[in-house]
Amino acid sequence: MSGAKAGARPTIKAVAAAAGVSTAAVSQAFNDKGRLAESTRQRILAAALDLGWSPSASASALRSARTRTLALVVRRPTDVLGADPHFSELITGIEGELAPRGYGLLLHLVADVAEESALYERLAAEKRVDGAVLTDARADDPRPALLARLGLPAVLLGAPTPGVPAVGLADQGAGVREVAAHLRELGHRRIAYVAGPAELQHTRLRLTAFEEALGFAPSAVLHTDFSEAAAVAATQELLARAERPTALVYANDSMAVCGIGTAQRAGLRVPEDLSVVGYDNLPLGRWLHPRLTTVDQQVQRVGAAAARALLARCGEDVPDAPLDGRPGLVVRESTGPATPS
Repeated sequence: MSGAKAGARPTIKAVAAAAGVSTAAVSQAFNDKGRLAESTRQRILAAALDLGWSPSASASALRSARTRTLALVVRRPTDVLGADPHFSELITGIEGELAPRGYGLLLHLVADVAEESALYERLAAEKRVDGAVLTDARADDPRPALLARLGLPAVLLGAPTPGVPAVGLADQGAGVREVAAHLRELGHRRIAYVAGPAELQHTRLRLTAFEEALGFAPSAVLHTDFSEAAAVAATQELLARAERPTALVYANDSMAVCGIGTAQRAGLRVPEDLSVVGYDNLPLGRWLHPRLTTVDQQVQRVGAAAARALLARCGEDVPDAPLDGRPGLVVRESTGPATPS
């Protein structure tokens, strides 16, 4: 290694580069936080000594203080997030618990898991948040291990995942099983499922539960990115089939709204010619014509429960308020008996 250049003020980035690690790792080495290997820690300390760098007293004081800010990082394009009221409901639930306790919420949109992981590294290195609410679990999700290494408390919305507490209604497949039973009772046998991304844990869980409860294979399963454009394209593809479905089930209410509009523009009546089911029970479904049959997963309550769980992990004294109930079907006018054809 070589010492710092004359007159140059060493930086944490220079130490990280010299040691071949991230700035977050340098911070952890000096704060005894995270899970650094001892050999890595010694390499960092040696690089800092060689460069003449040490954390300032003011920076150390800042590091030991809480930011009273929690992060919510969402992997969605901006246009998809803006069109989906699900996250508005979720944020309302989270903020309802944070604001009275003097906490704020830092919202970030990212394109993929690599960008999300890099963001957590930066947030940890800069000490900008006390913890994070995770969404959209995937198989072999790297985020729980990453946040544990960074020393950031976290909770995950959804089904249990190794390495991080999960928050959600019990029996995540209950709602779609009720959807399957409802459509079967109405005589539907050509039922298509418009799902979210195949790699998401909740997509697989719900689809499996739906197929098992249905008792026969759906006429089609199409995966989307939750966008309006994808919902419209999927609906058009399904309605153009020689044996078009008599019922469409969508992974969220926003896509179901697009599906109803697309069907109506094609001259089909809902539910006389086509039954439509959504998921989330968002307020917009009550104002459609016909009103939307959907699954209520109590998004605001789940958001509030996630906030309480994360605050407790951050050391706050939060009253225990168990999240009871399970997703349930809300039957309205967008579903009806199958029309013989």
